[in-house]
Amino acid sequence: MTEKLDTANKITPTDQEEPSSDGFINFDIDETIIYPHVIPEINDWPIKKLSDDRDAFVQEVEDYTIRNMMSRPTEKLAAMIEKTIYLERIRIKEEPWKVDPPDEKAFWSKIRKNIIDLKPESKDADRRALYENILRRIVGRYSEEIVGTFNKKTFLFARKFLTGFFGRLLNTAASRNFKRFYERKFQLYDRLKLTGELESVRKLFSKGTVVLVPTHFSNLDSILIGYAIDSILGLPSFSYGAGLNLYNTGYTAYYMNRLGAYRIDRRKKNPIYLETLKSMSNLSIQRGTNSLFFPGGTRSRSGSLETKLKKGMLGTAVEAQRALFQKGTNKQVFIVPLVLSYNFVLEAKFMIDGHLKQTGKERFLRVKDASLSVRSAFKFLWQLFSRSNDIHLAFGKPMDVMGNFVDDNGVSFDKWGNKINIKEYFVSNGEVVSDFQREAEYTNLLSNKLVERYYEENVVLASQVVAYCAFKVFQQQNKGLDIYALLRQPNDDFVFQEHDLLKMIKPLQEKLFKMEKEGKIRLSYRLKFSAEKVLDEGINRMGSFHIKDPLKYHKKTKQIVSEDFYVLYYYHNRLANYGF
Repeated sequence: MTEKLDTANKITPTDQEEPSSDGFINFDIDETIIYPHVIPEINDWPIKKLSDDRDAFVQEVEDYTIRNMMSRPTEKLAAMIEKTIYLERIRIKEEPWKVDPPDEKAFWSKIRKNIIDLKPESKDADRRALYENILRRIVGRYSEEIVGTFNKKTFLFARKFLTGFFGRLLNTAASRNFKRFYERKFQLYDRLKLTGELESVRKLFSKGTVVLVPTHFSNLDSILIGYAIDSILGLPSFSYGAGLNLYNTGYTAYYMNRLGAYRIDRRKKNPIYLETLKSMSNLSIQRGTNSLFFPGGTRSRSGSLETKLKKGMLGTAVEAQRALFQKGTNKQVFIVPLVLSYNFVLEAKFMIDGHLKQTGKERFLRVKDASLSVRSAFKFLWQLFSRSNDIHLAFGKPMDVMGNFVDDNGVSFDKWGNKINIKEYFVSNGEVVSDFQREAEYTNLLSNKLVERYYEENVVLASQVVAYCAFKVFQQQNKGLDIYALLRQPNDDFVFQEHDLLKMIKPLQEKLFKMEKEGKIRLSYRLKFSAEKVLDEGINRMGSFHIKDPLKYHKKTKQIVSEDFYVLYYYHNRLANYGF
């Protein structure tokens, strides 16, 4: 394990490389490399130390947020508080949740009364004093809600439970579905394929704070990433955001409250809440707590890789780096992109319908999101295990907060390969100073670099290639129709001719091979098979979960048909932005 590897999982095809009875190729699975923990003792993990000092940290977040907001002019303070009160009263009325405190309505009514009772002729100093008092009450409430905890016993139980549960489920599925059952037992890590700069990420833990920024497609992303970095890569738990809606049920709330997650209430769009959330992230990173957040904000509704990122949380990494330099330390913050690739996504149907409703407005009806259904999640995992489906997690090249690549020692290099000291980017007149406009530009640079890395670190799967080619064939044979009219075409009226699909897959394979050599993309080894095998592989894997298959072989005619053009379009979109 001292040798630098490109992957933590090694899988080789059998000599025959022939499909099994269920339509899938049998593979011999070598032992997965399990890395030792970079910090063996949990009590020494940064997230555990933060949790042990939670009360002080909550107070620190409150004080820091208040200090930043009170630097604004009085009129801006008034406008910010009034907007927050207005938005919160609407939220309480239109979107109440079980997890909400029982005194929500009374709290905001009292805050509103304090503003109404303020006399117009009050002196500026008196107004500011009142505003500071109000802000402290609001921010204190938000800080207490946002900051999570980490319990060692709960974590060890969750680790043991997940390992046992996934292992049992996988081995039951394997024994029922594999024509040739392997003697050794399977674990979840046999399905999670880790590639990329694994050793570099591990080494950087001793050099600074690591911020992991993954793409986001499914509500299962956090669970799978958490399992992979702990059980395979040997990294301490990261601080990560969890939607407050997940705390609506007792069991979920119990574990989420104790596993290091900080709470994000996506209903709250008001400026005070967002400022408090960003302060928490900034100060957490300054304290050396490794952080994980999805810069895309929410799951990709279209199925494509992110092209635009939200700058709020990303900017906190830039601010934290500057603050560390101001404190006289050269400790660095490292940004690591992570790209997830699924053969099928649990919420694909719901997500693409939501995307089309947003872009097509009244043409589409909202469908229920079944992504959190226990039954749906179980079925997803069963298909993942029983049909030999893999999930790829590609860890990209680590960068500094300016988007420059760093080596294993945390040294930054510009695009020409010259060593640089990023501290100089924050210096004015010989001192490290805060400059909001400058740091906003740095955040934009980092955001653009991350998007670029997502597309270059992306692991392309056979199912994605087949979906892309199939939908292009569908478009070509229905020229003149916009995307909305195209998707409304009857499924029974269209048959995909195999020669048309192969005619598109073969040149796309050649293009992808060239891109891979140039370091512009990553490819699943299964794309190295013939176009015929890629087509068969892609159809079977893409359609192994959904009730209506995006592509399938008709049972009687053996023709290639689609039962759901919408979901086919979703999987097509994974490669749509490459400009093939």
